[in-house]
Amino acid sequence: MAMVKANGADIAFESIGDERAEAVLLIMGLGAQLTRWSVPFCEALASRGKRVIRFDNRDAGLSEKMESAGFPDFGAVLAARRAGEKPPLPYAIDDMAADAVGLLDALGIQRAHIVGASLGGMIAQLVAADHSSRTLSLTSIMSNTGNAGVARATPEAVSVFMNRAPDPSADFEGFLAQGVQAARVLGGPVHVQDEAKLRARLIADYERCYYPIGVMRQYAAVLGAYDRREKLRGIKAPAVVLHGDADPLVPLEGGRDTHENIPGSEFIVVPGMGHDIPEALTDVTIDAIMRAASQAKI
Repeated sequence: MAMVKANGADIAFESIGDERAEAVLLIMGLGAQLTRWSVPFCEALASRGKRVIRFDNRDAGLSEKMESAGFPDFGAVLAARRAGEKPPLPYAIDDMAADAVGLLDALGIQRAHIVGASLGGMIAQLVAADHSSRTLSLTSIMSNTGNAGVARATPEAVSVFMNRAPDPSADFEGFLAQGVQAARVLGGPVHVQDEAKLRARLIADYERCYYPIGVMRQYAAVLGAYDRREKLRGIKAPAVVLHGDADPLVPLEGGRDTHENIPGSEFIVVPGMGHDIPEALTDVTIDAIMRAASQAKI
């Protein structure tokens, strides 16, 4: 584990594979730590001839916590969105995209293949749109465009975020049980993950960093995000949009809308995939990343 200053923030990252190879920057989603890009996943991607870089977004994992921003005012954020005004955010997704580019700067990497999942996909889209000279290719996974007109999450998926988990210091078993249930809901009924493995992942996440207010600030950035379709139409890099047809949080229409607004992009629909990248879909996901990367102009 290493730490660098990127866009003014301390960002924790890991580099896997030959440092002379083309870089693949992996950006994870809401509240998730870099460890959600598992070591086997990263090693498999590195074995395809890439340098793989995974990192903690601000307010997650071991990266800097934006404590001075306090707790977000969700009411004010939603009111501003309804009024068509700029919402009062601790920070925006654009700032998180600038963090990603700042990490490339700190590592001396001029151009990289940009890959993002969920919120990470939103961030990756903005890197490709606003920093085209730094982007070799884009892979947007289980994400959307910010278009309010596409299908919304299912009630079950919404409940995952609305139902507060028990305080782990008071009820650790209850905390784990709710985490397992949330993972099962988001992952869908096809690729059901082993409960023991889910519990182990939750425990590892908790021990590495438990920082729920950071999730709230990232969520505020998502709620306050603008429609990115106009920006996406200006993306020049080759792009692949990967989405599952069983995603309850960001339905398939979100992926299709992303594909339709990125010129020349390829749309890959994965049967049975929910809002997760289970071990069974490692090869499918890496193949999509490599498909985008193979079209890059070096």
